[in-house]
Amino acid sequence: MAIATGGFDSPRYGAASLADLAPSVLASLGVPRETNRLGLGPAQRACVLLVDGLGWEALLANAVHAPFLSSLAGSDSPFTAGFPTTTATSLTSLGTGAPPGSHGVFGYQVAVPGEDRILNSLRWSPDIDPEAWQPHRTIYERARAAGVATAYVASGAFEGGGFTRASARGAQYRPAEDIDELAAEAEAALRECGYVFVYHSVLDTIGHVAGVDSDRWREHLSRVDRLAERLATALPPGGALYVTADHGMVDVAVEDRVDVEEPAELSTGVRVLAGEPRMRQIYTRPGAEADVLAAWTEWLADRATVLPRADAVRRGWFGQVDAALLPRIGDVLALAHGSTALIAPTAEPAGSALLGQHGSLTTAELYVPLLRVDPLA
Repeated sequence: MAIATGGFDSPRYGAASLADLAPSVLASLGVPRETNRLGLGPAQRACVLLVDGLGWEALLANAVHAPFLSSLAGSDSPFTAGFPTTTATSLTSLGTGAPPGSHGVFGYQVAVPGEDRILNSLRWSPDIDPEAWQPHRTIYERARAAGVATAYVASGAFEGGGFTRASARGAQYRPAEDIDELAAEAEAALRECGYVFVYHSVLDTIGHVAGVDSDRWREHLSRVDRLAERLATALPPGGALYVTADHGMVDVAVEDRVDVEEPAELSTGVRVLAGEPRMRQIYTRPGAEADVLAAWTEWLADRATVLPRADAVRRGWFGQVDAALLPRIGDVLALAHGSTALIAPTAEPAGSALLGQHGSLTTAELYVPLLRVDPLA
């Protein structure tokens, strides 16, 4: 894998990224005009289990707590999320089969083009049409058009929301509120549908609150391991299971949290501060980009890689970017190194206090598993 400036790795769009998974699965099911970039074997039914926050490195480090998942890891190379390494971007890549530069969901928080306000991609805004913001047909719509029934199994809290409409419209939504319900609904869906997507968010929540290096996280990883094994056992003949994640995570100590609201130098020329603590998107006032870039670069020194939008696009971190979508990306980006977090405690008090964070391009955040259970005879 090519290493990008700043010691980060780069998403492997077109070869081994979340954007490549769903089209490959559909192709393995015989859906026409889908590209099997991952070379998946033919299947009659397929289930994708996405475990929010399950980074590849964290899984390997805690293999004893996940014997089933670890047994599937073998000698596989890590898969990659997209950029930013955050849920909204990754689920949209998985739900559309496209990199961020095409689907336009560029992270947890972005500035609405032409306005001084933020769109929170997970909570959405009632006046923004999710189907206009993300107009590409989803993999669920494409599967349905080919006669393949699909199901989306996740908490009912996400059903019908703007983000779900942007990233997963076309699927039959099957709400499940705990890990046992998730397994039961997925098993039922596998009897009825050709493609079943299962989303489990609790491991990520625990990582944010207690940290990846915590007994609570490891205990829940064991529950996730049993969930995956149960789904593998429930596969019908000719069924395949793929287990992956949307991003990894790093634990951020109090002393590694850098307040980017407090220094006057970091606010001068800034129109909107968005993104999240591991990957800030800074939208500048007209003519202020160079000064903002210089100030953030000097202030953060070796704590973050700071670069203009054009450089990030040129390096391919978003994949090929549709020119019409460029204004959604910050004029200046700041990607945290190591265990640094670029917090905004006034605007984001809850998010700034979280122990586990993600969004940058460190291998702990970028690398995710792609574990496979081959179709059963």
